[in-house]
Amino acid sequence: MSEARFTSFREFYPFYLQEHSNKTCRRLHFIGTSLVLALLVTVLITGNWVWLWAFPVIGYGFAWVGHYVYEKNRPATFKYPFYSFMGDFVMYKDIWLGRLSI
Repeated sequence: MSEARFTSFREFYPFYLQEHSNKTCRRLHFIGTSLVLALLVTVLITGNWVWLWAFPVIGYGFAWVGHYVYEKNRPATFKYPFYSFMGDFVMYKDIWLGRLSI
C-alpha cells in the first residue's frame, strides 16, 4: 500500500492531528511552541541574536519527546517539514481556542 501524498495543508491537517492524538504529546508541543514564541519576543526586544540557536532545540526537542515517548511514532517533520511546521502553529491556535484539549 502506498503512502498518502498530501497536495494541500487542508488535506494534511487531519493526518497531523491523528499523529498527535496523545494529550501528553500535544502538551509537549504546546510547551515547546510557547517557549519558541517567548524566545522570539525576547530576541526581538533585546536584539540578542545569539539565542537563535535555541529555536530548533526548544521547538523540536519538546515535540520529538512527545512523539518518540508518548505517541510512539515518527514526527511528520521528516516527511512533510513545511506542512508539519504549519500544523504545529494551527494546532497551537486550536488549543488556545478550545478546539483541542490538552
